[in-house]
Amino acid sequence: MSVAHADDADDYSRPTGETYHAEKALPSGDFYTGQWRDSLPHGHGKYLWTDGCMYVGEWHRGKTMGKGRFSWPSGATYEGDFKNGYMDGKGTYIDSSGDLYRGSWVMNLRHGQGTKSYVNGDCYDGEWRRGLQDGHGRYQWKNENHYIGQWKNGTMNGNGTMIWSNGNRYDGSWEDSAPKGNGTFRWSDGSFYVGVWSKDPEEQNGTYYPTTASGNFEWQPQQVFCVDLSECVVCTCQRIPVLPSQKMPVWYGSSESSSGNKTKSSGSSERPRRRSVDGRVSNGEMELRNNGSGYLQVDDTESNRSSPLRPLRIQPAKKQGQTISKGHKNYDLMLNLQLGIRHSVGRPAPATSLDLKASAFDPKEKLWTKFPSEGSKYTPPHQSVEFKWKDYCPVVFRTLRKLFNVDAADYMLSICGNDALRELSSPGKSGSFFYLTNDDGYMIKTMKKAETKVLIRMLPAYYNHVRACENTLVTKFFGLHCVKLTGTAQKKVRFVIMGNLFCTGHSIHRRFDLKGSSHGRLTTKPESEIDPNTTLKDLDLNFIFRLQKNWFQEFCRQVDKDCEFLEQERIMDYSLLVGLHFREASKDSATPTSGARTPTGNPDSGNPRLSRADMDRFLLDASKLAPIKLGINMPARVERTMRRSDCENQLVGEPTGEFYDVILYFGVIDILQDYDISKKLEHAYKSMQYDPTSISAVDPKQYSRRFKDFIFKIFAEDT
Repeated sequence: MSVAHADDADDYSRPTGETYHAEKALPSGDFYTGQWRDSLPHGHGKYLWTDGCMYVGEWHRGKTMGKGRFSWPSGATYEGDFKNGYMDGKGTYIDSSGDLYRGSWVMNLRHGQGTKSYVNGDCYDGEWRRGLQDGHGRYQWKNENHYIGQWKNGTMNGNGTMIWSNGNRYDGSWEDSAPKGNGTFRWSDGSFYVGVWSKDPEEQNGTYYPTTASGNFEWQPQQVFCVDLSECVVCTCQRIPVLPSQKMPVWYGSSESSSGNKTKSSGSSERPRRRSVDGRVSNGEMELRNNGSGYLQVDDTESNRSSPLRPLRIQPAKKQGQTISKGHKNYDLMLNLQLGIRHSVGRPAPATSLDLKASAFDPKEKLWTKFPSEGSKYTPPHQSVEFKWKDYCPVVFRTLRKLFNVDAADYMLSICGNDALRELSSPGKSGSFFYLTNDDGYMIKTMKKAETKVLIRMLPAYYNHVRACENTLVTKFFGLHCVKLTGTAQKKVRFVIMGNLFCTGHSIHRRFDLKGSSHGRLTTKPESEIDPNTTLKDLDLNFIFRLQKNWFQEFCRQVDKDCEFLEQERIMDYSLLVGLHFREASKDSATPTSGARTPTGNPDSGNPRLSRADMDRFLLDASKLAPIKLGINMPARVERTMRRSDCENQLVGEPTGEFYDVILYFGVIDILQDYDISKKLEHAYKSMQYDPTSISAVDPKQYSRRFKDFIFKIFAEDT
């Protein structure tokens, strides 16, 4: 990334806001020629880098914005729309091999409708998501074979049709670019084969219907995989070596060169604040600083003296929970749980289709296994007390794990490996206890009998919902079990295994549990005791979350679908759990760290500023980070808000114009509370004491409407 000192004597002699033509030879060896205003490229201009990269097009306050053309020394070119330095909008990219993509882009990724023409003669026309074919699309090979149907993560996946140039065709289900599930293969002479398809011959099952008595009875379905599809290989997209946003220079004359700075109003005529040569900000410019005590805070030494907006303090995150070791009161329970999981997941089972029979969801569908201390024919000896183990709807949860792409070996290792579970310091409001696996991958929650009944009751609808909605935000359930201790106690402990929303290499600096109600929705801890593991509530929220346009639209659609599902199941009292990782608090490295380092830009501090290039590596290097999905690892901006002093229960504060770059994690949790008699009584009692609209216990339809109204106020499109 270039460092461009824009200070020039000519800049100071010009009136503020005047646009003129300039030629700038920069200390790095780069060269800019074009329109210039207030020490920044603004208008049409050309920028040449010493490595041979070149941009020609429109600029806005030092950033590529509008129509432009970027070329690489390799011969690759992109021509189209730019936004804040990113390829974003409509554009055409031709890579060094000659492959051409023409279509939609979002933050350097092919996303939306687009056409890819490969130099070998293949062509894809359809939908893209996050740089890969995803959605509905048509792929044609140079030999005129073609596929029309659904795609997922760059592979043929879902319902689709493959038509070969010889007239043969397959109609049906696909998975990983191969037939999987129900489908029909037809020959050009009218013969056809109908059945269940799989690469595993043992799972393959179907019937062949020839048109004549002399049909080809020697034909085997596996020939489709090893012969017919052998030449139908989908070409991959060549990776863009250096992204235009990684090349964008930081203009030291720019007031926007630091994300997290307080943004001036658009009507301000104040001259852009400047940085000294060592990178420090003059004129009290706001940015994140290390205060020497392990905290990060926003430092605005001049403006904060008179402003009621207090500095944002970010503490280094610590690992949650207490390790359950020998002597802990729940040590035996943990051993029982691990033994049971190992038995359930490791038990041989036939391959299951995603199309489950109604009997799999029957509440009576459960398996009891006895675990004597000395072991048995089916269970190993163990050091815990004798217990019984129950699996609820085992086929359904095994299929859910398959649907959520959970590897059985990894699942067992995470929960049942050598590392002990961690118990969270205090139980939830419901009285349930929570346990985390050592790798933070899974959360285990103890359940009341009523919650267990609700989950089993809604399991068919839940299964259909998560299967239909790949990007659902509702909690992922992986197993429902019960441990029954033998002897006089006869104690039963029911628990569910869920995905941990905050399983990430990034530190979570802020977490919020949001319902859209105000009564009792304020953290009781004093501010000095609030740390990154403190879950804040609605009246603690001081941010608006701003998502990129495509993500915001998808977010709104998914919230509508999830709330409709929960409303139909008579569920209420759920929350949106949101976690924020402040990108300014990351070490200047492509590998996320758990410690919080503040990028002040001062070379003497040892805490370098995270560059735009590193930001891009964080977001786009799939080998080092999990892919971006709705609610997982999402780049966004947050704007700080401030509540009016005369409005105590104001849910959404007033925007301050102070922005931070963050990575967001969010999902809908606590989805097992139905509107039962206890909640109806709670609603009636509290309605007599408080404003009925401010309490959490309300009818599911009203709860859903209020929840969505609130969520759509605190999430907005980043314009």
